[in-house]
Amino acid sequence: MDKIFEITAKEVTVQVKDERTGVVYSRTLPIDYYENANVLKLSGENLDGSSSSIVFYSARGIERLKDLTGRGADHDSCGTHKPEDQ
Repeated sequence: MDKIFEITAKEVTVQVKDERTGVVYSRTLPIDYYENANVLKLSGENLDGSSSSIVFYSARGIERLKDLTGRGADHDSCGTHKPEDQ
């Protein structure tokens, strides 16, 4: 089986269990879903029709984001930099 590096979908199914009654409800919603090792992103429309997204970062994703913005640890993660380059 091939390794999966990302998951995408044009709709999601939400399943909830009501705390009071114990009844399980399931709804399929028109929400775009994107997930990889760094992030899970849900996108859809607001009540006024404008685009809206919610993004959840994994611990790995947060570290990569810090590295990209210059806030990460000063270390050579790929092993190709000389000490004077750091």
